[in-house]
Amino acid sequence: MDIVYCFLDFRFDLVLSYFYTMVFSSSLLENAVNEFAKLPGIGKKTALRLVLHLIKQDSAEVNQFSETIARMREEIKFCSRCHNISDAELCNICSNTGRKQEILCVVETIRDVIAIESTQQFNGIYHVLGGIISPLDGVGPEQLNIDSLTQRIQKEDISEIIFALNPNIQGDTTVYYISKKLKGNRIKITTIARGIAFGGELEYADEMTLAKSISNRIPVENYISEGN
Repeated sequence: MDIVYCFLDFRFDLVLSYFYTMVFSSSLLENAVNEFAKLPGIGKKTALRLVLHLIKQDSAEVNQFSETIARMREEIKFCSRCHNISDAELCNICSNTGRKQEILCVVETIRDVIAIESTQQFNGIYHVLGGIISPLDGVGPEQLNIDSLTQRIQKEDISEIIFALNPNIQGDTTVYYISKKLKGNRIKITTIARGIAFGGELEYADEMTLAKSISNRIPVENYISEGN
């Protein structure tokens, strides 16, 4: 039976390869494949698999799929406080009174919020910078959500800031810049421990390593001196 399945998979791959190199018999099919192929990590073969799968589904299911995507794009908001994705003005993390509102975790992207939340080891709140300082890529401090971070520090009763940025040159530069900007504020500033390999990315770290990095966070002064 396993041999049969392997043979069928092989035949299907041959069919995909054939479609991939030929001119499509339907412009509707070709256009759909091209749109799916625009998604990150999706090649033409994978796009064709997805489109052929949708073709086999009931029209109601496909309509629900497309309506869900369209509604998400039209109605989704960004939290006015932390810049996380939200359904309302405040995200469900910021509006959760059960979380420690005095501990603020600074992250690069929304994907990092999801990664940290998956560990279930952090019960504070977040601030999404929307990127990191990278002059070579044309990204400066003014293009990030740094001003809104400093405003939060002034307005809110924050006792600790945890930097959970990717451990690379750009991440270290961002940590250094913001920590210098916050100098003078009587706030504990820490960063996650280097259980995350230098040059790695938070979203690809396993949950245990990420959880330990948060639990064993260190003062940012030590982190900067270690980096140097």
